Amino acid sequence: MNKLTKKVALITGGGGGLGKAAAMKFASKGSKVLVADINYDDASKVADIIGGDALAVKCDVTLIEECRYMVDYVIEQYGRLDIVFANAGIGGANSEFVSLDIDEWDRVFDINLRGMMLTCKVSVPHLIESGGGAIVLMGSSTGGWDTIRGSGAYMASKEAVKALGRSLALELAKYNIRVNVICPGIIETDLSFRQGAIDGRDQQSFFKKFADRIPLGRVGQAEDVANAVAFLASDDARHITGSTLLIDGGQTLQSWSNAPDEKNSLYE
Repeated sequence: MNKLTKKVALITGGGGGLGKAAAMKFASKGSKVLVADINYDDASKVADIIGGDALAVKCDVTLIEECRYMVDYVIEQYGRLDIVFANAGIGGANSEFVSLDIDEWDRVFDINLRGMMLTCKVSVPHLIESGGGAIVLMGSSTGGWDTIRGSGAYMASKEAVKALGRSLALELAKYNIRVNVICPGIIETDLSFRQGAIDGRDQQSFFKKFADRIPLGRVGQAEDVANAVAFLASDDARHITGSTLLIDGGQTLQSWSNAPDEKNSLYE
């Protein structure tokens, strides 16, 4: 993937977890990186770790003005834009549909779907100007493969991201812009633990529960996702667009029919 050398990559939600890993991967391959996050301190720390080929910016992806500023800043600093990893997102509250607050539904869709749309909306003209490029959208293996009780807003928003990715891939192909969606399963990050941990369970036992259930026998690491993002963004994936890539170690292959033991359930 040396074809990422001298590319300019924009990463939303880049202040931690998967965004941080992707930012560091792109930088290691010779790309210049703009790390965007709603928490500027987190984004700045990642940029500082990377060094001279990275900058940080604060961006709330639900606000068009901040998205415009984010992209204007990367153009001002680097003169072009080649890659967009729209990674910012949330899990949302765990609430059964009958008691789900409408404001919570709107909040999840604002960040997970509107945020993706706005990031792409302001980025695409500059990708066209650069002669093409790549967009990678963050989906989820739970959107379309797994079903999690009490996560209707999250799952619906992530499934919609896949549809958005296919639509953009079709429309933007004439500009030599490729669009793909990644769908990670359970990945060992602090965010995954905070969103799914049960009171009294430590992080090690939480992830071990998933590792015991995943066919490959391990929980995914942030670098596993970063490697896939870097591949899809590189010219090595020049004939891949409109695809959805599962990165879950086979997690979603399990079902009642082939793993009926109640002890193997992913969710308690």
